[in-house]
Amino acid sequence: MPIRDTAVIAIEGTQASGKTTLIHALTSHFREQSINVACTGEPARVSPFLEEIVMHGKGTFDLIAEVDLFGQQLSVPLRAARHHQLLIADKTPANVVALSRLVLDETDPKVAPVLAALEAVCRAWMPQTYDAIVYCRDRFDQKAGGDRMRQKLLGLQERADSVIYQTCKDTKVPILDLPSGLTTAARVQWIDKELSRVGLIATA
Repeated sequence: MPIRDTAVIAIEGTQASGKTTLIHALTSHFREQSINVACTGEPARVSPFLEEIVMHGKGTFDLIAEVDLFGQQLSVPLRAARHHQLLIADKTPANVVALSRLVLDETDPKVAPVLAALEAVCRAWMPQTYDAIVYCRDRFDQKAGGDRMRQKLLGLQERADSVIYQTCKDTKVPILDLPSGLTTAARVQWIDKELSRVGLIATA
């Protein structure tokens, strides 16, 4: 348990893989097991920079927006983990690094060293923050629900999946590969059993 006495589990995967639904289902499940659990939201949803880009159509993804997201992915879990037995986090800093490599110009001399530094922070800090990453492989309709944040990344799903997975793997945080095609309830049960198996939780 790297963040004081809190077990931190990240739910990862590309866009439209069912992460948010799963996070809320897991949180409810563990609360029913009398575990003091909290979950984090996705920092991108409250980023003023992405609001300008996605909601107001001003500009494109840039280094400032990505660094802001990276910082949020560091601080949000740290603050949310306080006083809890278990924290379920929406994504990791590795997700930001991976997507930054897809949407930014890595040949830009101002961009390349910053991305390299962020990746180095991921590798150094994530093993001290996360006990495990649950990786979601499912593919749901990216256009469902009129999600404008998600629509901004349409067409990157397949490329993003492999890059996100490899970036997470490079951090050496243990990855639990969630089987595809499960219902939300079955996903929750699978994760419960896996977390119990590796000793991260103890449910009745």
